Amino acid sequence: MASLDELLKINGVVAAGEFTPDGKLVDFKAKMDMSKDMGALTAQFCATVTMMFNTLAGSYSKMSGMNWVPQHGWMYAGGDWTVAIGGNRGVFIETAKADFNQLYKALVSGK
Repeated sequence: MASLDELLKINGVVAAGEFTPDGKLVDFKAKMDMSKDMGALTAQFCATVTMMFNTLAGSYSKMSGMNWVPQHGWMYAGGDWTVAIGGNRGVFIETAKADFNQLYKALVSGK
């Protein structure tokens, strides 16, 4: 699994963080002006969305007969930005500069 410093070296990534399942910020690094408070709020958001997808994946797996668990990661893109999550780590990316194959490999390889 890539370290936060390694994630920050990926083209387009401007911030990287790690969070607990209950939404507490573990570690956070940024190449842009992003406060620790913003990092903490983002950790809460990412943990909540991850929990929601875990619940949906379990239910959908049972209903569809398709295997959607365990969850490996998720992404949200809007405006000029993308948030990509793998496990309990995530990054903010300038969407136009992103290499999503590289991000996926860095965030969820080995899962």
